[in-house]
Amino acid sequence: MPTATRTRSRRLPTKQQLDTWRAFIETTEELRSALAARLQAESGLSPSDYAVLLALHDAADHCVRSSVLATTIGWQRSRLSHHLGRMERRGLIDRQECSTDSRGAEIVLTPTGHAAFRRATVPHLRAIRELFVDALSPDQLEAVQDVTAALRARSGFAPPQGGTSPA
Repeated sequence: MPTATRTRSRRLPTKQQLDTWRAFIETTEELRSALAARLQAESGLSPSDYAVLLALHDAADHCVRSSVLATTIGWQRSRLSHHLGRMERRGLIDRQECSTDSRGAEIVLTPTGHAAFRRATVPHLRAIRELFVDALSPDQLEAVQDVTAALRARSGFAPPQGGTSPA
């Protein structure tokens, strides 16, 4: 590591940098909360429901192994298992024995789940436009994209999944 980078990394953030960090975190949480509330009110789906339905919608044949689904949405398997149980009781998904490995389960988007996802998507995208996209200029949107790419690269986070992002 070059000396300049190592020295810069050891210094604590300035007050202005901490204020920027705090504003970023608080604004992100407020935005996620507002999007979640609108999603729930307009569709009856939670952001967690939407994340699962989105991943299944984007998967080949609307079916994916539970372990792959957990990785795709960034959840621990136990959290996913509990949530899938609730979604299954509501008829949004089915769990089926994996045809290639009896130890695994495949999660399948049901017609009810597909319909719920379709009903939720347009209002959810409208809320994203109103609360996020329309608040920023094209240059600011590009800057946000650059910032998130830099943070992901520095932290080693996986690139975002394609498709319609959940709240």
